[in-house]
Amino acid sequence: MNPNSHADAGEPGAPEEWEAVFWDIGGVILDLESVRTAHVAFVADLLERHAVDATIEEALATWRSTVGDHFRGREGTEFRAARDGYQKGVEAVVGDQIRREEWEPAFRAAVRESIEPVPGAVETIERLANRELHVGVVSDVDDEEGKWMLERFGVRETFDSITTSEEVGRTKPDPAMFETALEKAGAEPDRSLMIGDRYDHDVRGAEEAGLHGVAFGAEDGPAVTYRIESPPETLAIIDGDRTR
Repeated sequence: MNPNSHADAGEPGAPEEWEAVFWDIGGVILDLESVRTAHVAFVADLLERHAVDATIEEALATWRSTVGDHFRGREGTEFRAARDGYQKGVEAVVGDQIRREEWEPAFRAAVRESIEPVPGAVETIERLANRELHVGVVSDVDDEEGKWMLERFGVRETFDSITTSEEVGRTKPDPAMFETALEKAGAEPDRSLMIGDRYDHDVRGAEEAGLHGVAFGAEDGPAVTYRIESPPETLAIIDGDRTR
């Protein structure tokens, strides 16, 4: 754990110069409500295509519980692919086995039409990329899906590195996630920020790896070095104009 991880900018313990800023995707770059909208549209399409005798509310409950059980069944921080959870969700809703090639195009179309970035996230990422700073992603997403979403928002090539759980084989708060990202960046942990929307996974996980945790929508707690209400506030932290 970094003993200076709770220091305010401009006070002893806060670096004079930051080396890296890492972003989670879901809830920080990607608006999660827009993801839920995409899933509703996809499940509604499943009902129509396969003539399923269920209401949209019933089908959504089946989808969510099945996908949720997929992730809850993992041991510790082991990685489980979301696409496998979606496969189980599709089959639970339809009541039959369906090849991924049959449902995935419709799923991707629903996501493409619905997902939106968190307001201010794209612009902040682009502004950070113009500085002498490593800008990276540390996310629990499937590798292909995460990169596709960043591409959708026009920022994939803006990032200097992208570290996903599928690549590492673990999920946050496993230290391997943060260590891999830091190695790619060639950055010191106490000169690095991690922006996340989940306290235990993103913020406390980052702190235990020696980084400064930035809570965006995450619960408060001792691991929070900074709290922001919008992504552009990250710029003030980097500039040393922002206290906790």
